[in-house]
Amino acid sequence: MKKHLIPIGVRSCYDEGKRTAETLAMDYHRGANVEVRIARIFNTYWPRMCIDDGRVVSNFVAQALRKAPLTVYGDGKQTRSFQFVSDLVEGLMRLMEGEHVGPFNLGNPGESTMLELAKVVQETIDPNAKIEFRPNTEVDPHKRKPDITKAKELLGWEPKVALRQGLPLMVKDFRQRVFGDQKQETITTSSSSTE
Repeated sequence: MKKHLIPIGVRSCYDEGKRTAETLAMDYHRGANVEVRIARIFNTYWPRMCIDDGRVVSNFVAQALRKAPLTVYGDGKQTRSFQFVSDLVEGLMRLMEGEHVGPFNLGNPGESTMLELAKVVQETIDPNAKIEFRPNTEVDPHKRKPDITKAKELLGWEPKVALRQGLPLMVKDFRQRVFGDQKQETITTSSSSTE
C-alpha cells in the first residue's frame, strides 16, 4: 500500500477526511437526489492569506521578507502545483453553475519543485535570501500534480495565472502587512518629535 493511502498513518486524518466528505456527498446525491459538486482544490495562494498559516508559499514569502532563510525540507525535489486564487474562483464558479457532479481537480497542472519555488520567491523578493535545507518527514508526498482533463473538457476551465505573475501580487500585500506597522510607527514617531 502506498504511504499516502495508509488510513492510520500520521497524516491520515487529512486524507481520510477528504475521502469521507466525498463519499458522503455522493451518498446524498445518489440516495436523496441532492445536487452536489465536488472540487479537489490544489495548492492555492493569494494576497491577504494568513502570513503564518504553514503553507509553503506563504512561509517562503514571509521568511524572505523577514530576512530569514527559506526553509526547504528534504532535497527540495518534491513537487507541488500552485494556482492563483482568481483561477480557483473561476473554476469553482464554473463547477457550481454547471451540471456535472464531479469530482473535479482544480489546480495548476504545471509542477514546481520546492527548490524551484524557493528560487522564484528569492528572485521576486531578495536575490540574497538564503535557502536552508532541513530533514523532511517520511509522510510528505513526493509529487502532487492534478490531472485537470475533466475540468478542461466539461467545465472549459484551466488556470491562466502563472506563478511569476501571481506571486508579486501576494508579495506586495505581505510586504505591506509585515512592514506596514513599522512604517506607521516611524511616521508617528517622526511627527511627534517635530512638535
